[in-house]
Amino acid sequence: MRMLKRASELILRRGITTYQSRLCKNDSLFRVHPSVSQALAENKPVVALESTIITHGMPYPHNLSTAKEVEAIVRAEGATPATVGVIEGEVCVGLSSEELNHLARCKSSLKVSRRDLPYVISKGLSGGTTVSATMIAAHRAGIPVFVTGGIGGVHRDGENSLDISADLMELGRTPIAVVSAGVKSILDIGRTLEFLETQGVCVATYGASKNFPAFFSPQSGFTSPYQVCNPEEAAKLIASTLSLGLQSGVLLAVPIPEEHAAVGQQIEEAIQAAITEASAKGVTGRDVTPFILQKVNDLTKGKSLQANIALIHNNAKTGSQIACALSKQMNERKLKGKTHHHGKHTSDSESDIVVIGGINVDFIAKGKTKTLQFGQTNSGSVCQSFGGVGRNIADSLSRLGRRPLFISATGADSHSDAVFNYCKHMNTSAVARLEDQSTATYCVVIAESGEMSLGLGDMDIHQQITEQYVSQFETQLLSATLVCLDGNIPTSTIDYVCSIASKQNLNVWYEPTDSEKACKPFLSDAWKSLAYSSPNLAELRTMNKTLGLPTPEVLPSSLDEVLSVAVALSRPLLEHLHCLVVTLGASGLLVCGEHDAGSVNLQPRKQKRRRRLCALYYPALTVTAEETMNVSGAGDSLAGALMAGILQNRDTDTCVQMGLLAARQSLVSPHPIAPTLTLDSVDPNRGQWPKPRFMWID
Repeated sequence: MRMLKRASELILRRGITTYQSRLCKNDSLFRVHPSVSQALAENKPVVALESTIITHGMPYPHNLSTAKEVEAIVRAEGATPATVGVIEGEVCVGLSSEELNHLARCKSSLKVSRRDLPYVISKGLSGGTTVSATMIAAHRAGIPVFVTGGIGGVHRDGENSLDISADLMELGRTPIAVVSAGVKSILDIGRTLEFLETQGVCVATYGASKNFPAFFSPQSGFTSPYQVCNPEEAAKLIASTLSLGLQSGVLLAVPIPEEHAAVGQQIEEAIQAAITEASAKGVTGRDVTPFILQKVNDLTKGKSLQANIALIHNNAKTGSQIACALSKQMNERKLKGKTHHHGKHTSDSESDIVVIGGINVDFIAKGKTKTLQFGQTNSGSVCQSFGGVGRNIADSLSRLGRRPLFISATGADSHSDAVFNYCKHMNTSAVARLEDQSTATYCVVIAESGEMSLGLGDMDIHQQITEQYVSQFETQLLSATLVCLDGNIPTSTIDYVCSIASKQNLNVWYEPTDSEKACKPFLSDAWKSLAYSSPNLAELRTMNKTLGLPTPEVLPSSLDEVLSVAVALSRPLLEHLHCLVVTLGASGLLVCGEHDAGSVNLQPRKQKRRRRLCALYYPALTVTAEETMNVSGAGDSLAGALMAGILQNRDTDTCVQMGLLAARQSLVSPHPIAPTLTLDSVDPNRGQWPKPRFMWID
């Protein structure tokens, strides 16, 4: 059990998220297709697509051909399609051809909305996801744009029946842009728009007018509050919504192409007849829409089906163009932030921060059975991610407008190709690619229950980040405002950087990585040259123990006792360190250092001096279990944002608040460092913050 606990700690530190830490959401219940995962990792446009149109919207084989045509349109526009569906109890974001065919032919597929997800998953069933369920899956995967035919709404006579689609509630609580042909024409469009307003959903018509479309008709007799004329305007609207953090969606209503709108009146007459028949036959609830659509298709001799396919094709084309424009804008924004700091261009040689640490390519292999059979092939899934504490911190800084020089090492292999492709937004000019060496990889095999069965790591290349290699960048080290070291690098390299720091008054930040590596600078007097460190409580205890100082055998659990122990363990280290940031997991963090006007002075010190010490406790931001997707990069995101704030000369409260906001983004993202991380997204001026708890350190 001790080995298992230790292995679990290592997994989290190396950028791998275990089954329990992901709350069973991504490994056993959610699966992202490799093509979708790769596109998201590379910040390329992805378009989510629903699947009830396959299972309930059209008859076979029209449903299958339409699904494949829509995916082809998305690809032709330069985006990656991600059709969402439930296959045997697993929510799939991105379907293979076989899975599309399965849903298209399956007679027992269910119509899966938000309320149905738990039951369908618990029973291992298959089904097509509605707008609401697709929004949930797309948001968890990190896909901001979703294309559908038409959304649900308030049903006719809904003021009496209270029959209101879950799509509307989902739009009010999930930040996804939904591109549709408006509201299905069998619904009460006026009351639907009123309900969307109540839910705080931004509604805009795409095109030359504000006329709100009615699925088969470009006009419904109602108007949208807003209008966007082209993909760029639509993308800016979506980006603004995401940046504000409103947690509500955007509805972009796209009128059916004019050449197919001519049959609109005929279809509307058929709809009225179908509604009357449905009422007479007692058709209710979720059976109403399929009944009416089939009846309308019969009455119009297939014209409604042709119009339906045409508008879906048009929505796919428009939505893909919007997704591409959004991706382009976000990438340009990140590039602008990385190369301009307060209007000043920063070249590779002018980096004001240097990060020295490891890069890992991580693989999580999870079985689909309760027990794994060794010596034979087991059914399961394998996910890849890019980790390494140094890489994560450099990634975070890069997304927050800095241009850190990242010093590391990889092999000259396919894994390093993947790393460099993913890290294009970072300055990797100082990452050595070594022949006859392997890029650091880590593979963990876990059973369906989440219990670790086996872990294998090849981390030898971290030992190649040697004193000799790092010394090539001594000029950059000496000109940097801050140098960050992660505990994966050799002790001799840490000692070398610390020796420079002691002679040149260089500010060095040590990120311990784990309890075992936390001791490295403390094996000699090298630690006395550190300025900052960001240990958790266990790592802080290791540092003290290495110095021969008394430490508690068992770490406390109550917050007051935790803070008391953290302060006591920080005190001896602050004889030489400028500041300690003690991370306390879900409890928040404790900042210890020099007292300055009722706060802790976080700004880089120019020289050591006697000072009065104090501590500030900041509680963590609330992230619900449902929101949490990944815990592996939160600490690195926090450290990177803290450093970014320090380099911007922000006050201590602002630096910490930036860190907490970055950590929260990491927790709700499927990636260790959220691709959506920007300076705007960690602006603390957009919220109310509790006053931190102040403590003197004697």
